[in-house]
Amino acid sequence: MAKIVYGLQQSLDGYVDHLAMRPGPLLSRHFIEHVRDLTGVVYGRHTYEIMRYWEEDLPDWDAEERDFAAMWRNLPKWVASRTLKSVGPNATLVGDDIEATIRRLKEQQAGEIDVAGPDLAGSLTDLGLIDEYRLYLRPIVLGRGKPFFSGPRPPLRLVASDLIAEDVIRLTYIPA
Repeated sequence: MAKIVYGLQQSLDGYVDHLAMRPGPLLSRHFIEHVRDLTGVVYGRHTYEIMRYWEEDLPDWDAEERDFAAMWRNLPKWVASRTLKSVGPNATLVGDDIEATIRRLKEQQAGEIDVAGPDLAGSLTDLGLIDEYRLYLRPIVLGRGKPFFSGPRPPLRLVASDLIAEDVIRLTYIPA
């Protein structure tokens, strides 16, 4: 049975912004190793469109960026969207019944499936489908953006805290 995990970088004031919080070298390596071990990723439309950046190699990328892009391309992806008409390679478009899709993935897959996108994570939280939350706390104040939790914070229990990079702490919670 697969475990559904929602984890993103978060500013001190509670926001996520993939473009404003670029990971440094240690955090990048951590995320590369994390992606290497994933069964797949469930994306909301907006986050998927940001991540499509990795579909083609750019000439100025270093070896780590190329490595991450290759892993990302090979990773199964499910994209929850009512507006997209198609998705890229190794991705499946999920229209209206995201709940049934996630329940089926949990039953049929093994390992970890990441949820990427606060709005999608909020919907899956409301449905009781997220098994673990990972907040990568960064010492940055954004003052704007999408909150990590798109609705009221669910009741959670802290199960781990880990120093991931010299300035990043990962807080791991499960539903209480």
